[in-house]
Amino acid sequence: MRVVWATDIHLNFLGVEGRDAFFLSIRAQQPDVVFVTGDIAEAPSLTHLIHEMRRAIHVPMYFVLGNHDFYYGSISQIRNDLKCWCQSQPGLIYLSTSGLVELTPTTALVGHDGWGDGRYGNYHLSPVRLSDQELISDFQDLGREGVLRKLHALGDEAACYLRDRLDEALSLYQRVICLTHVPPFKEACWYQGKMGNDDWLPYFACQAVGEVLLNVSRERPDCQITVLCGHTHHAGTVHLRPNLRVLTGSAEYGAPCIQESFDLEKLFSQSMLVGGGEGEGGGIGRT
Repeated sequence: MRVVWATDIHLNFLGVEGRDAFFLSIRAQQPDVVFVTGDIAEAPSLTHLIHEMRRAIHVPMYFVLGNHDFYYGSISQIRNDLKCWCQSQPGLIYLSTSGLVELTPTTALVGHDGWGDGRYGNYHLSPVRLSDQELISDFQDLGREGVLRKLHALGDEAACYLRDRLDEALSLYQRVICLTHVPPFKEACWYQGKMGNDDWLPYFACQAVGEVLLNVSRERPDCQITVLCGHTHHAGTVHLRPNLRVLTGSAEYGAPCIQESFDLEKLFSQSMLVGGGEGEGGGIGRT
């Protein structure tokens, strides 16, 4: 199975010609499926641009949302609306509400948007304030402690959902791909080839999801788990355990690109060849 993966494509930054060129680049890879790990657009244009992309690429599109996708809206409302809409849109699968997907007899796909949950880094000393707190209704009018409680809740929600999906997937399949927007480990929160600092980590990594991934990878050492994520706009790969690898994608506003184009067999054969514990810049190799 041939997969094209893209992340943080921010289609709302492009005109029609720019979007068409990006979609054409995907079609040129002749994929069987396309994965998108969030930040597709913003709430007012989200369904329109997802629909436009799906019609252009001509293959099933599996995706999660990123923080930008909720701008000018509320998290629960957008998720609920998208869940209902996708039910009438063949070939569009929003993984945060769809459950697990069988890709091959040995490989399952799961996913959730995720969220920076405020647990890594030093939230209370960080001078960072994301636009999320101005543009997503869930955060508006919350004080600093209120924002932190909301970040915790969003991270825990993602972790709980993925724990259930991963338990189900790993009981049935030898290999699992997990899509999420926010890196689930501080080691996967890349910035210019290095780990993000304590000011940014509270918003750019999700400890709760990372703990779930570590636990299930320990419980099922015979199974392989590969995580695809984005959010940081900088690329890197980290092996947390011999059977758990996280690929973080790069991105540039106004210039969406294919992050990786790969065969599933190649993806998992490479992950088995590398031991755990060491991070490295770069991905699995573009083709």
